Amino acid sequence: MRVLWMLEELGQPYDHQPEFPQSDAVRTLNPLGKVPVLIEGDTVLTDSVAILTYLADKHGALTFPAGTLARARQDALTHFLLDEMDALLWTAARHSFVLPEDRRVPEVKGSLRWEYGRTEKRLAAFLGDGPFLMGETMTIPDIIAGHCWGWAIAARFPQSEPTVRAYAERLRSREAFQRAAGR
Repeated sequence: MRVLWMLEELGQPYDHQPEFPQSDAVRTLNPLGKVPVLIEGDTVLTDSVAILTYLADKHGALTFPAGTLARARQDALTHFLLDEMDALLWTAARHSFVLPEDRRVPEVKGSLRWEYGRTEKRLAAFLGDGPFLMGETMTIPDIIAGHCWGWAIAARFPQSEPTVRAYAERLRSREAFQRAAGR
């Protein structure tokens, strides 16, 4: 979803071939069996954040230039979201349906929900006065945060920060998000 949303925001044409993780088609391109996979020419790119960064840099949009302080702040926000939101949600998913049933620890989800609530408070502090995490400019961290927010709702994680809720709803109401979600 992140990569589709990015491509829609960029207005770039693409050929979307939906595949399930671990399918033979995906493992042919990515030995880890993970999606998404971006194929450009003879090159296969994996990992959604690596793909987002590549696309943003290539098209000069949804990012700040490499080597600038704004880019360093953007990258710090990206890593914060991956460490403090995405990782919690992925761990909850693993203990809900990804791991073999005898390896799941359902009790961990209570702790993860508590941590997510703390992360929401921190995210609210980052928002400040601008419509996006980096102020007036939508960037990669906004795509990650908007995607994680939807994932958190589906996983029944708390949505206790009104500022974060309003921000996420703004992101997810964007035409590019709606087009990507429709795919």
